[in-house]
Amino acid sequence: MVRLRVLTAACVFAFFLVVGLASADDEANKEQAAKSKAAVAEKAVVEGTKTPPSETITKTEAQAVDPRGKEPLDDAITCLARTIYLEARNAAVAVMEAVASVVMNRLGHEGFPDTVCGIVKQGQEQNACQFSWWCSKRPDSAQDEKSYAVAKEIARKALNRELRDPTGGALYFHDKRSNPEWAKKFIRTATIEDMEFYKPGESKAK
Repeated sequence: MVRLRVLTAACVFAFFLVVGLASADDEANKEQAAKSKAAVAEKAVVEGTKTPPSETITKTEAQAVDPRGKEPLDDAITCLARTIYLEARNAAVAVMEAVASVVMNRLGHEGFPDTVCGIVKQGQEQNACQFSWWCSKRPDSAQDEKSYAVAKEIARKALNRELRDPTGGALYFHDKRSNPEWAKKFIRTATIEDMEFYKPGESKAK
């Protein structure tokens, strides 16, 4: 009788262990699929084509990627979502969308890297980051789950080419409270909340 109970308990434990491992594998597969789709979407943006419906990143897939905002920055949707969050997490959705648009406007533009992650990390070697949070030495994890969820949804739309650009093709931006020297040489394209957006007067980005 005792042996039967032990065997029964062992079987139950094994069952839940297998279920748990299968669930973990399923989540990992979903996240990997979303990242693969993000890469396809990023390529479509560079090439100027709309992401095929079969490769479109869904809302569920976007939210499954980097849910705690702590994963390494090695795929397009994570890099873009983290940049949106850390540059504009306390701002209105319109500002978050504008930050996403600046990143996407740089993608494939002469003078900038040809991947989202490359754009986000540009300048780190010289400690002169294009996006200040990358060089700020502050924690780059997402603390506000609600804002990060919004940032991932905006990143999803941007990579799927579903996001309207409110910046007028801007490649740069700064907070109204600052007055960078470079802004004097560029054309202001939009003012959104507390952010000013610009593009170069000439054809090449510097």
